[in-house]
Amino acid sequence: MPLPTFILALAVSALAALPASAETYKTPKALLKALYSYNTDNSDAEAPSPYSIFFSDHLNGLLQADLDNTPEGDAGAIDFDPVIAGQDGVASDVRIGQPILLDDKAEVEVEFENGQEVTLFYTLVREHGGWKVDDIANQKGDNPWSLSGLLGDAQ
Repeated sequence: MPLPTFILALAVSALAALPASAETYKTPKALLKALYSYNTDNSDAEAPSPYSIFFSDHLNGLLQADLDNTPEGDAGAIDFDPVIAGQDGVASDVRIGQPILLDDKAEVEVEFENGQEVTLFYTLVREHGGWKVDDIANQKGDNPWSLSGLLGDAQ
């Protein structure tokens, strides 16, 4: 292969390998649509969560602190997938509500099916030029939770 063709091929493959973290989401709905379309098989194994590219610096910091303080072999504070509110399954028929915006924060309700009807409440923040997930909460059912609460953050 001639050198210019090789360099072009190398550049194209390098661009294709760029992490999705370079992506910025200009609206809360765009962020949540991408989150629920994301294949976690493509996530960074070193990140504190398979969804770290969608999470705020604050939430990623809480997740990393939990990992750092969890003995090897233990699950940590989050032993389920917070985006689908369960151990396994898939979110289907995802419905993203109308965001409530207040400056650089947004609250959004997301409903979907995962064996049963699930409603999650997202708190989003604008950082690094786009929207990021700062917290996820399930306020319905017998065991309400929020990620920040499970991770010991008193916001």
